[in-house]
Amino acid sequence: MSHQPVRPGRSDPKDFLAIDALLDDDERLIRDTVREFVADRILPGIADWFEAGRFPKELALEMGKLGLLGMHLDGYGCAGTSNVAYGLACTELEYGDSGTRSFVSVQGSLSMFPIHAFGSEEQKQEWLPRMAAGEVIGCFGLTEADAGSDPSSMRTHARRQGGDWVINGSKMWITSGGIADVAIVWAQTDEGIRGFIVPTDTAGFVANDIHHKMSLRASVTSELVLTDVRLPESFMLPDVVGMKGPLSCLNEARFGILFGVMGAARACYEAALDYAGTRIMFSKPIASFQLIQRQLVEMMIATNRGMLLAMHLGRMKDAGTLTSSHISFGKLDNVRTALEVSRTARSVLGANGITLEYPVIRHMNNLESVFTYEGTNEIHTLILGQAITGIPAFS
Repeated sequence: MSHQPVRPGRSDPKDFLAIDALLDDDERLIRDTVREFVADRILPGIADWFEAGRFPKELALEMGKLGLLGMHLDGYGCAGTSNVAYGLACTELEYGDSGTRSFVSVQGSLSMFPIHAFGSEEQKQEWLPRMAAGEVIGCFGLTEADAGSDPSSMRTHARRQGGDWVINGSKMWITSGGIADVAIVWAQTDEGIRGFIVPTDTAGFVANDIHHKMSLRASVTSELVLTDVRLPESFMLPDVVGMKGPLSCLNEARFGILFGVMGAARACYEAALDYAGTRIMFSKPIASFQLIQRQLVEMMIATNRGMLLAMHLGRMKDAGTLTSSHISFGKLDNVRTALEVSRTARSVLGANGITLEYPVIRHMNNLESVFTYEGTNEIHTLILGQAITGIPAFS
């Protein structure tokens, strides 16, 4: 994690384009604070957590104390940082593990954001301060077993009964579902798709954790089952109807991803660079071989290019000029770039690349999930196709 001193006139191999110079003092402080947290609290235990298939729930309170949860939201105990600062935090968290960044993304962008954007003042006061502190963990119930890339075809429905809503249905692949205290559940209603704040101790709500995963193992993934879950009217998000609600949340999460995956890419590149400098073959370090140097250079270029893209999109978001298609550009290209970097790093490490003694295979496996979730690579391709042609390839 720490950089060696760089001789005058020589670029830092771990920050070749001096991207650090693009940050202001506040952004650098946030970045360094999260980097230190990852070094102290994530990296020492992540291999064991990944192998055991466990997310340490106690990290939520620590992240809350650092102000990481809902950090880009204003008020209600949230830090109110810039979008770039939030992105940088995601980068450092995913340098640790995609599961760590996923937890923060789901808490802030998928669970807190809809309450912040579409909730009543009473809902905001009730939930957001405790969620920002990490005292209440949230999850986001949109995806269903038969409604992934087409969430509008969801079968979960909510019907009015007197002054209450009764929800029936199920959600699949829900991050943090098994440890959540509250779920933001999207359901079909007679008036369109609506969002509901569902405390997980409500009668009829069950979360079943998904096991035997080979990716995102240090993250809780669950199925949510809702059977006659009865909620008062006051638990419905009042200020949004239709797919605009959940899609706006997904855009927030995708923004964190396009930054975050470059942390995973950087971890893989740095591991390969350090390994190549110390691994001796034919009486010299493998970093001296042309083919290895080419792989290292390709990883370095890809990682710097992806980070520059993330920074540019972050500045656009802070300026209010970022569109959903811009986010698709970043999510599509940076995830596939990070996945290719991880695969190249795995090759450089040889047999050592498949062990949890090094971070590479863990990141590589995790990125296979990130490649699919929050909009598959194919869906983002079609979104961009529509953006440049004006012709939708899907309904």
